[in-house]
Amino acid sequence: MTTEEADRPVALVTGSTSGIGEAVARRLAQDGMRVVVHSRRSTAAGEALAAELGGLYVRADLESEDEARGLAGTALERCGRLDVLVNNAGISRPIPHADLAAATPADWRRLLEVNLIAPWILCTAALPALRRAPGGGSIVNITSHAGVRPKGSSVPYAASKAALNHVTRLLAAALGPEVRVNAVAPGLVDTPMTKDWAEAHELWRERAPMHRPAQPADVAGLVASLVAGSYLTGEVIVLDGGLNLT
Repeated sequence: MTTEEADRPVALVTGSTSGIGEAVARRLAQDGMRVVVHSRRSTAAGEALAAELGGLYVRADLESEDEARGLAGTALERCGRLDVLVNNAGISRPIPHADLAAATPADWRRLLEVNLIAPWILCTAALPALRRAPGGGSIVNITSHAGVRPKGSSVPYAASKAALNHVTRLLAAALGPEVRVNAVAPGLVDTPMTKDWAEAHELWRERAPMHRPAQPADVAGLVASLVAGSYLTGEVIVLDGGLNLT
């Protein structure tokens, strides 16, 4: 590692080979950070993106505690420092809210494991390095407006995001001033995963004051602002184009 590389802040962005995570990785790299790209499966895509951004790629299955801890450990070992953690990786499973029997204990366990417990593990594993970060470390959790309003693809999904929102506040209170912790709670984001959600797209076009869903770059811009700041902590910022006002 060159001296120039060692002086660059390092950001670990989970689930960063596509969609919101990729946009965040690109934006933080544009802002001068060395980015650790992560995915569960997309090894070729991850390596290509990391090479393009001048960063590092690490594959890890966040359903495994050992692999989640290993992800933070590898990032620190290979980069020598860790200044920013963006917990973006998450999963969903569409289940009608009223169909209680369809949301099985297995669904609950898996959604909580990936959407809540894995970010917690990564926070604890990264904390010593984040506390040493010049100017203070930053954690940004990507949650969902479903964790703020009674919406979302399923009750377990919405509950997992609501829990992560509250963990954000609890950690902010506990870790300041060395580490700031905030969350971004997007509404509909226009990604390949959501391109077939015609009803949701129509809702945002008709009811949101901005008359469109968010683009991944919109989320990335807000994350970059939270990372660059030095005072804001404990906030869950809903990014839904004002739909929550209607």
